[in-house]
Amino acid sequence: MVLQITQYNMKLHWRIWVLIIFLMFSFLAIFVSFSPFAISAFEKGVLIKSVEKNSTEFNAGIRAGMIIKEINSKTMNEVLDYSNFISSINSDIEEQKYTIVSDKGSFIFLTDKSLTISVSSIPKTKLKTGLDLSGGARALIRPVNVTLSDAELNDLISVTSERFNVYGLKDVTIKSVKDLQGNNYMLIEIAGSTPSELESLVANQGKFEGKIGNITVFSGGKGDIAHVERAGQQAGIEGCSDVKDGAVCRFTFPITLTEESAKKHADVTSALGLDSENSEYLSEKLNLYIDDTLMDSLYISKDLKGRVTTQIAIQGSSAGLNQQEAFNEANANMKKLQTVLITGSLPYKLEILKLDTISPTLGKEFTKNLIILAVVVFAIIALALLIKYRKIKITSAVVLTMFSEAFITLGVAALIKWNLDAPAIAGIIAGMGTGVNDQIVIIDESVSNAQISLRERIKRAFFIIVGAFFTIVAAMLPLFWAGAGMLKGFALTTILSVLVGILITRPAFAEILRKIQE
Repeated sequence: MVLQITQYNMKLHWRIWVLIIFLMFSFLAIFVSFSPFAISAFEKGVLIKSVEKNSTEFNAGIRAGMIIKEINSKTMNEVLDYSNFISSINSDIEEQKYTIVSDKGSFIFLTDKSLTISVSSIPKTKLKTGLDLSGGARALIRPVNVTLSDAELNDLISVTSERFNVYGLKDVTIKSVKDLQGNNYMLIEIAGSTPSELESLVANQGKFEGKIGNITVFSGGKGDIAHVERAGQQAGIEGCSDVKDGAVCRFTFPITLTEESAKKHADVTSALGLDSENSEYLSEKLNLYIDDTLMDSLYISKDLKGRVTTQIAIQGSSAGLNQQEAFNEANANMKKLQTVLITGSLPYKLEILKLDTISPTLGKEFTKNLIILAVVVFAIIALALLIKYRKIKITSAVVLTMFSEAFITLGVAALIKWNLDAPAIAGIIAGMGTGVNDQIVIIDESVSNAQISLRERIKRAFFIIVGAFFTIVAAMLPLFWAGAGMLKGFALTTILSVLVGILITRPAFAEILRKIQE
């Protein structure tokens, strides 16, 4: 009989198993790279941040996000190894052969230029950090004397993103936020940038032009383009086909020109001949420019030669290593062209309401202080609980549950790729505080009124906890949906943390406490 009771007590309740499973999945989400299946903290190599499009490396199949292991048989364990290799390249040799071994395979190519690959160290975790932790510049922006709808703000964000891509900026995050009155704003974050650089970029409205040769036939916006078809049977991917070393997908969508713009287009094309390589097209292309920088070149059908027509089909193609990559690239390019043709230059003069800068050194120091603060908080809470209840088992259960709650919240943040900034970290700390309060409620209810069964006492505790949970969510939802500037991260992580607690850690803690009490 004693042996049977011992075996029964060693069984874990399903609620505890749920906690263990979520902790395992959180570990995978935070630390494990799934391609290849390796722990990020111990992975060797350098991460490719960007590769110039249409460069030799890009055409060879190298893409951002890959991890370089070797270049010409030289091991790349860190960024310094890559820098030393670049410095050792003999510039007198006209054409260099490179063999790059990455986590996605090997690539061999010849080039007469230096490598155009930008690299960085492999992040130790899959957590994405905001500028508060990684450094850079942030600007909260709105148009001058204009109230934007959600659709108009999305177009503004698309055009701004394209302009920043043209300027060659990397690690740019542009998103919409709202205040509590429902007003729309644009938030721009650029890692590694300075406030003056960001301010100069935002201040310039820019310009968009469509040229045939050196003649501008139309500019973006309502002045020359009356309508751009964004969806429907006439707009989309026409088809994909396999070619040597990859695949190509073609897209098309119609636009409607104004009468004046259509006449100008007819006058210019009437003087053109047919293309020598493909007689289906005219000898000149329609070149699209943003701020005098060539963005794309499109073929002009021979049927449009000298014709005054307001209906023009914009056609293009994009290549990829396979049909899926080519399809995604073509779809992205089509949407980019549609947005630029609709809005042209930035349609509004913008003003910066708030401009912040965070240095990388300050970000590292801030991260270090957060870790120290977390350790101190854990220690103080553990000491207070030990003094109050004088039971090491109960104290350990509370501390471990609190740690589990924070760890699972970080795992969810890594899974949804949420930027962890200072307000988001504050939300996790707030969630941890709520978790400790709830666990104390469970403990106090479990030791009170011995005339009621332990199960009923814990149920009564959960009634109190669930009521507090809905109160917190009701308080956080306005901040989350309205955005309220930078407080959206605080609202989301607080909601996530209390949700993890109410669904996973609190029930598991109640079962652990029941085992201890029994």
